[in-house]
Amino acid sequence: MATPDVMARAAKIKLLLMDVDGVLTDGKLYFIPGPDGKMVEFKGFDSQDGIALQWCHAKGIRTGVISGRISQATDERAKQSKMHYVYQGHTEKIPIIEEIMADAGVAREEVAYIGDDLTDIVVFHRVGFGIAVANARPEVKGEAHWTTANVGGTGAVRDAVELIFQARGLWPEILAKYEIGQGPSA
Repeated sequence: MATPDVMARAAKIKLLLMDVDGVLTDGKLYFIPGPDGKMVEFKGFDSQDGIALQWCHAKGIRTGVISGRISQATDERAKQSKMHYVYQGHTEKIPIIEEIMADAGVAREEVAYIGDDLTDIVVFHRVGFGIAVANARPEVKGEAHWTTANVGGTGAVRDAVELIFQARGLWPEILAKYEIGQGPSA
């Protein structure tokens, strides 16, 4: 259940940014040998997170990732999810968040960030809505404005998007799009 303060913060969001490993994924990294013998990394992404990110795109809420790791899987997932911003290989996230906010033309209170680890706390302090995933470190949850019901990689981003859509009055449009609440056809 979201407090009135959380709903007020969520209602202002125009830009949703997030970490990758531990937020869009469960944080596990898998390496297998490719056909050329070189190691290939793969990750699992949640399909419900993906559709929620596409809803953001359709409703004019920009999205993006800032990750310390560089991964082709992240590039592909960002493309499929229609993300506007993809920054990889950056453990220092402050310059990146400032660059993205300037490019998007948004104020800090219009930005949400989803994180799970200590490196994400500094970003929480620079945005209007800091969101921790359910399996985030205790220190991260302590600094966040809100914590998702689901853990990273299993619908945590979907939780955040639904909350933002509810706060902004967009959720009924999503439900209507899928004919939810209209009953079975005769």
